[in-house]
Amino acid sequence: MRWHLLEGIDDADVQRLISLSRRRTFGRNEIVFHRDDPADSLHLLVKGRVAVRIMTPLGNTVTVAVRSPGDSFGEMALVGASRRTATVLTLEETETLAVYHEDFQQLRRDHPSVDALLFSYLVGEVRMLEERLLEALYLPVERRVLRRLCELTAGAASEGAGEVPLTQEQLAELAGTTRATVNRVLREEAKRGTVELRRGRTIVLDRAQIARRAR
Repeated sequence: MRWHLLEGIDDADVQRLISLSRRRTFGRNEIVFHRDDPADSLHLLVKGRVAVRIMTPLGNTVTVAVRSPGDSFGEMALVGASRRTATVLTLEETETLAVYHEDFQQLRRDHPSVDALLFSYLVGEVRMLEERLLEALYLPVERRVLRRLCELTAGAASEGAGEVPLTQEQLAELAGTTRATVNRVLREEAKRGTVELRRGRTIVLDRAQIARRAR
């Protein structure tokens, strides 16, 4: 398996890093780490999906990203952060490889090009957050919800279908809107036959049609 963060690193070096990692397993709705916990490791996601959550100045908890297999989280531990900046919650049964700070630092010392990869990855994360901000300012809320549905099912085995493991409240947080609005949009999509609503999750039946209207 390859992770986006490690693209460009030789397979042998990736395997060496993995050999030093610690395999972690989590149940559904389990906290991987809390905000302000010690930032001592990076997690490479092997199985399942997780929600990255932050606390707003008003004290509300908001989902800002969902990570899937091939993604990673906790990268700030690699660039000097001493405390976690967000809380990570599992959405499904999850498996990760925890790579600890000193082991990754050794990889950086052996291969200085890793710094460029890490920098490029973090720049991509900043760009994603900038795009979300522009969407919140200028894009109609209905299209924001449809875009999140497309993103969350991008890695589905079938191009036409996929499961969104978020509750409507969590999907609303990710789209920057209210649960009532998300409920309305999803019910309209259900009438079109593009989604199926189930308890605590949404099944996307026609991702291609949703993607066309999300542009």
